[in-house]
Amino acid sequence: MLGPVEVDETYVGGRDRARHASKRLGRRWKEGRTVVVAVKDRETKRVAAQVIDDVDSETLGEFVDEHASKDAMVYTDGSSAYRGRKNHESVAHSVGEYVRGQVHTNGVESFWAMLKRGYTGVYHRLSPKHLQSYVNEFAGRHNIREYDTIRQMQHVVLGMVGQRLMYRQLTAPTDRSAEAG
Repeated sequence: MLGPVEVDETYVGGRDRARHASKRLGRRWKEGRTVVVAVKDRETKRVAAQVIDDVDSETLGEFVDEHASKDAMVYTDGSSAYRGRKNHESVAHSVGEYVRGQVHTNGVESFWAMLKRGYTGVYHRLSPKHLQSYVNEFAGRHNIREYDTIRQMQHVVLGMVGQRLMYRQLTAPTDRSAEAG
């Protein structure tokens, strides 16, 4: 992605208020949730998203470096994990700043809105084991949303060529599910 790009991360998992009172996490609300990071190119409007294990500067930096050109302008929220990046500006959501001229993350936030709307309205639960597949589905939908119906269908069919998912592959334990189990 040549940029400029917007980068943000979100936590996917059950809402604390939906838990039984004795199981609510309070200030530890991030526990039991899975982190997803996304980058959206403002020029092409394409999104790339990935499930990650940690929100440290190394992990997020590697993701940005992998998906954006080194000269791309990077816009983020005020997370300290992005500090020190070349060509970087951020807004401080913590103090109510969401837009400052061209500096905002509204495009990638709209992607999160669609992912989370699908989570609450359609799927109701996304297991960490299969979350990357759901994230890929929503990123793919986002990236072809401006195509007409025929072109969207062609894109989907071409993506299916040579693909086969066996039941044993779908239900086999993964490193991620073994940790959660």
